[in-house]
Amino acid sequence: MLKLPKENAASQPSSLGRRGFLIAAAGTGFTLAFLRADSSLAAGKKPQAPAAAPAATAFDPTIWYDIDRDGTVTVNIAKAEMGQHIGTALARIVADELEADWSKVRLHYVDSDPKWGLMVTGGSWSVWQNFETLSRAGAAGRIALIEEGARLLRVPVAACSAKLGVVHGRGRSIGYGEIVRRGKLGRQYTPQQLKALVLKTPQQRSLVGHTVQALDVPSKTDGTAIYGIDAEIEGMVYARPKIPPTRYGAKVLSIDDTAAKKIRGYLKSEALDDPSGTVPGWVLVYAETYAAASRAAGLVQVKWRAGAAAHVSEQDILHYAGKQIADPTLGARVVDDEGVEQAFADASSSLERQYTTATVLHFQLEPVNAVAQQIDGVWHIHAGTQWQSLTLPVLAKALQVPESQVLLHTYLLGGGFGRRLNGDYCVPAALGAKAIGRPVKMILSRADDARFDSPRSPSVQHLRMAFDGAGKVTAMHHDASAGWPTQAMVPAFLSKDKQGHPYDPFAIAGADHWYTVGAQRVRAISNDLANSTFRPGWLRSVGPGWTNWAVESFIDEAAQALKVDPLDFRLSLLQGTGRNAGSAPNAVGGASRLAAVLLRAADKAGWGKAMPKDTGLGIAATFGQERDMPTWTACVARVRVDRSTCMVQVEKLTMVIDAGTIVDPDGALAQAEGGALWGVSMAIHEGTAFLNGEVRDTNLNSYTPLRMADVPQLDIEFVNSNEASTGMGEPPTTVVAPAIANAIVAAVGARVRHLPIRPEAVLKGLDKYGAV
Repeated sequence: MLKLPKENAASQPSSLGRRGFLIAAAGTGFTLAFLRADSSLAAGKKPQAPAAAPAATAFDPTIWYDIDRDGTVTVNIAKAEMGQHIGTALARIVADELEADWSKVRLHYVDSDPKWGLMVTGGSWSVWQNFETLSRAGAAGRIALIEEGARLLRVPVAACSAKLGVVHGRGRSIGYGEIVRRGKLGRQYTPQQLKALVLKTPQQRSLVGHTVQALDVPSKTDGTAIYGIDAEIEGMVYARPKIPPTRYGAKVLSIDDTAAKKIRGYLKSEALDDPSGTVPGWVLVYAETYAAASRAAGLVQVKWRAGAAAHVSEQDILHYAGKQIADPTLGARVVDDEGVEQAFADASSSLERQYTTATVLHFQLEPVNAVAQQIDGVWHIHAGTQWQSLTLPVLAKALQVPESQVLLHTYLLGGGFGRRLNGDYCVPAALGAKAIGRPVKMILSRADDARFDSPRSPSVQHLRMAFDGAGKVTAMHHDASAGWPTQAMVPAFLSKDKQGHPYDPFAIAGADHWYTVGAQRVRAISNDLANSTFRPGWLRSVGPGWTNWAVESFIDEAAQALKVDPLDFRLSLLQGTGRNAGSAPNAVGGASRLAAVLLRAADKAGWGKAMPKDTGLGIAATFGQERDMPTWTACVARVRVDRSTCMVQVEKLTMVIDAGTIVDPDGALAQAEGGALWGVSMAIHEGTAFLNGEVRDTNLNSYTPLRMADVPQLDIEFVNSNEASTGMGEPPTTVVAPAIANAIVAAVGARVRHLPIRPEAVLKGLDKYGAV
């Protein structure tokens, strides 16, 4: 039997409804909209007939939660849970306005269904996009319960209030559960009425911004939480793939499974026929157990005809990017002020630098996996995914069925970090189940996972800055070439510049910074060679993982050229004027808020004080992934460099973050700590390279993330703010690498311009700058 999770994982709730919002008693509980997805489908059973609903459901309301007859509040979470406690964060938004008893709040991670609208978890969007909607849903429920509670208590509504799941009035009280059992709930709201609801002030909140127990922690610690890799269906077989030598264009020439037939439990091996083009050249090895499938896969011999990328290397990709940047006709001008050329022509001096980054893998703890089964013409796919709305149409194309015949059951994710935005791993499981006529559970080994990853693309960036005779910045030009994940996987999400040229906003965001630099130009170029060699992916920090590396390193180099303090130089450019002034609701205060976190971080870290020999402080700032959702973040890195080995030790990170209203303090801190440590990992430890069309490192013996012994001290502070909540996923990751690089300069005078920072690059910098 399928082990059904108490917490499945998912995506993003839709709006408050096209025609209104209904609160009504349905069946045995109090529900705000559709009934929850019937999980019996996942167990291979026919769905039960839905409970009779009031005629008023014709208003097509949107569901966020329901209240059982015992007062238990179940909040439907349409986002994926991958360790960031998103269920707790979203549930407390609802529960705070609902005035629910937190001890009676439960989470339900929904399965895919068109009613949820766009289902995606990424980009630090979850709280930011849902805070107001869920707040109003909670407030609407509280009002309806107070009104019905007042009727049952025979007390005027104006004399009643709610607290901790109980309506009180004139010395009498009634719990939400009893109201559901005895009441006649039928309150309806128009969109206009919902918008007019008066929400709590920050001072009135009891859950948002306060420390409470995360609802998902107990199951994760006692082992009852169910991840995608835990899903089991009676009668299923296991599969492990044989992955071809190139991501695209590979073709199976022959399969020899003679040796594999000696493995007990081995069934067969066959090439997949994939109409979607997701897994060309794949062979699945089937067996009764995963151990047998894994052993047999090692014995099956496959001959392929490789695709065109079979001889492509990392250096080929970087060299190609350099040639692209040298061609001014390529790319899209994301920012394009008038007067850039004239400013450089008139400049008294200028600065020009190039920065590069290597390929980065996700290496999430749980390798990608999926279970596929067909029931009564409907394909049920069980997996941990971040972007159901992207995966569903691909699965439909692969299976050659309408999208309505595919249902994704989304589980807890043992790490996502953007890898599971691309649900490509669901396709071979589905095709395998279709081919063999039985449910199939496909699990990739860690090496398979690395080879099939959608990595962060290598990048090349060229930056220029112009100065007048007084040292004032008059222009800045930023060119960036990299593989574009959005172009590869969801072209409809591409943006266009003023001339109509498309660009991937997730591959250039961060270059459109908040510094006032005179005439500014930002050009984004798609690296065609990268795109055709591998499938570029979104990885935590996304575009700013490389753009902010270049911007904040370059700002430091400009300060050095002008012989001014890097902090003072940044503050002089954070003028908060023009497009950098900020706007409501998300960017109130603009560049001035970035200046504030810089000042606070510098003060906490002891900026300007004498450091021990070969130890230095470096500073950097970021606004996160997107200008319309800025999370103002500053980081000071304290770094020591061993001159004999050129090894870099990060001793401490001091970070100050202004993310507006913090919904879940403990969750936000965990996000910041994890993000900061991944920032260290990608700065000086992680990174691979393409060789002959494949990544060089396929396991953790050669791909070496940050180890526990190298974890620095962390001092993270959040600004106390009542502004709009923004995202926490990317900013703490993005800001770390440039802070470390800038600290290396302060420590020993060596400038590094490539990620990851290797000892040989530090040594080269020491030699070049005469710092030995």
